[in-house]
Amino acid sequence: MFTGIVEELGSVVSLVGPRVRLAARSVLDGVGLGDSIAVNGCCLTVVDWGDDWWEADVSEETFKRTSLGSLSPGDPVNLERPVRLSDRLGGHLVQGHVDAVGEVVDGVPALRVRMPADLTRYVVEKGSITVDGVSLTVVDALSDGFTVAVIPHTAAVTTLGSRSPGDPVNLEVDVMAKYAERLLVAQLERATTGGAPTDGGPT
Repeated sequence: MFTGIVEELGSVVSLVGPRVRLAARSVLDGVGLGDSIAVNGCCLTVVDWGDDWWEADVSEETFKRTSLGSLSPGDPVNLERPVRLSDRLGGHLVQGHVDAVGEVVDGVPALRVRMPADLTRYVVEKGSITVDGVSLTVVDALSDGFTVAVIPHTAAVTTLGSRSPGDPVNLEVDVMAKYAERLLVAQLERATTGGAPTDGGPT
């Protein structure tokens, strides 16, 4: 579990087959084999590391569902270690499970992103959304996406400051919205049918 508060702006060293090597320092403090690190909002597992680099294997499913496959050596990436129970929750609860790849329509500071139609129902004004691993607050929920206000500090310390129209970005909607929908659908189904929900929900 992550918070969407980027710890370090790393960079891609190499991407050969499923193996990606990333340059980093801060997120390697106390790192161990099998640890998780979010890369542009996508949770990856550490399989090897050195003083200023680490490697992960990326599955075909992850390449298909995220923008990681479009990365090239030298590209900057947002990095974050999992939250600890003793940490402040500065952003919102982020799983590191990318829901879809969106497209930048307008760059910062009024960042506008187009997203798949089936995800727009999870976006609400003043709600939370993760863009390339950055926890952001929705300004306007649009029919085809959303806008967020990106402050200069966030633009400077993350990849968002360099995003241009047409660029792909990883999106993760608020998981709490998905759970709320699941529970409401089950309750509405039970009210309609007069019986137990068919999806295995609580009775």
